[in-house]
Parts: sequence; structure tokens; C-alpha cells
Amino acid sequence: MATYENDINLYFELKGTPESSKESYQRRINSFIKFIESRQTNIEEITDSDIQKYILYLKREKNLSPGTINNYISGIRFFYTHVLDKEWNSKKIPRMKQIHKMPVVPSKGEVLHMLNSEKNLKHKAILFLIYGSGLRVGEVAKLKISDICSRTMRIRVEGAKHNTDRYTILSQVALEVLRQYFRKYFSTQPYKLDDWLFPGRDKDKPINVKTIKNTVIDLRNNLKINKNISAHTLRRCFATHALENGVDTVFIQQLLGHKRIQTTMGYLYMTSKSLMGIRSPLDIKEDEE
Repeated sequence: MATYENDINLYFELKGTPESSKESYQRRINSFIKFIESRQTNIEEITDSDIQKYILYLKREKNLSPGTINNYISGIRFFYTHVLDKEWNSKKIPRMKQIHKMPVVPSKGEVLHMLNSEKNLKHKAILFLIYGSGLRVGEVAKLKISDICSRTMRIRVEGAKHNTDRYTILSQVALEVLRQYFRKYFSTQPYKLDDWLFPGRDKDKPINVKTIKNTVIDLRNNLKINKNISAHTLRRCFATHALENGVDTVFIQQLLGHKRIQTTMGYLYMTSKSLMGIRSPLDIKEDEE
């Protein structure tokens, strides 16, 4: 296993892959290797059939969605081709067909109700920053104290997806919650500006992304609201609600850190058309035409 990890880390370092992507690939590759080894199979001798069995295991026993399984397939393909140096057969190992469903986008009132229901001040500050600034879960987890600038009302996001840095806006409401959190957790102890804003149990490491995701799941379940709401829903709501408020798509693209404008344009399908001033032809009187 150690040899494989060295090969994987070397490849990612040469390519300059973001840390979040490295962790994701490594986790899925490790899961695949454990599955193969549990069946007394030499990892060097795996075949297309072994990979097919693993995919069926993810589908039938783990009940994973097609999108998640495709992410696993990407990790296995990388391991199979770049580490084991074998040829991938896409005809025998196809990607699963995904059914694209319209994601859930709660109203602003529903989002605020959910955020204000969170009792843990640290978690509350995190959720307000995700919604108020359109941050990814991994981005808010790795914020440092120095990344927050209340003078310019900006947040610096370093090492984001696609290995980019950017600035996004800092909400005044989120700032007030953040100040409450800061007074409670930092005012009684020394700190440095390059310390993690949201440290984990180990103060030298940031809060775990899974902790943030589970916080939203627990909150959602306690409030008995839509089970499809996740931590990422808050980022989606930032974009959708900004569009409804008339913010230009190009600005939203920059704030979200989207590489392509088409990705941002996808949020147009989630907006409430009534809030964008669009009226049905049925509601327009003849004298208005």
C-alpha cells in the first residue's frame, strides 16, 4: 500500500492537483484496494471482472448513487492506468448513466430559519459563511483568521478548486455571527493571524469537512425538512438567491470561483421566476400588451 501511495502522491505533486482532489482519489482507491484484498486477490493481477464486481458491490450493497459510483470509477481508472500501468477498457467498464434531478433550493426565509436553529456557535458561524459568501464546504473549513477582512468586507479563498485563489464577499449578518464566535473561542487565548479560523479537535488542523456536512444533516433531520438538503445546498442558495436579486451572472461566477460561465448559468434553472419579474402571458391583460 505504501508503494502505491508514493506513486499516487508523486503523480499528483507533478500535476499540481489540489489537496481536496488528492484526498478524494486516495480515499476511493484505498476502498477499492481493501475490497480486492478481502477477496484474496493480488492487486497486481486484477482484471476487468474484478472491477465490475466492485462496481456492482457499490451499487447493490452500498446503495450508492450513479454519480457517486462514477466518482469511484474515476479513482479506480486513475489507479489502474497510472499506477498499475494497465489499459482501461471503457466498453467493459462503462460509467453509470445519471438521472439529473432538479436540486432543492429553499427560500431565503427557510435557509435563515435553518441557520438560526443551529445552537453550536462555531457551526452556526460556518453555515452563515457558506450561505452568505457562497463558499464550498472544503473552502470554509480551511479558512484562516487572516482570510477575513471586515474593513473591505471580503473573504480570501486560497487553494480553491482548480488550484485558484479568489475573493468573495463577506456578509454583514455573517460577520456579526462570526464576531460572536470569535469572542467566545479566541478572546481568552493567544492566537496568530495564520491560525485556522475553525480548528478541529487537533488545533493544528482545520475542522473536518465531514463534521460540517453532518452538522447540516443533523439540523435538517431535527427540523424535519427536505432530506435532500445538504451543506452544499447553502452555496447553491447563495447563487440562486443572488440571481433572483438581479446580480449579474458574471459577478456570481467570480464569487463562486466557477471556471466556466456555463456552470453558473445552470443556476438560472433553479430561480423563482416570479422573483425575477417574469409574468405568465395568462396574467397580462390585453391593454398591457
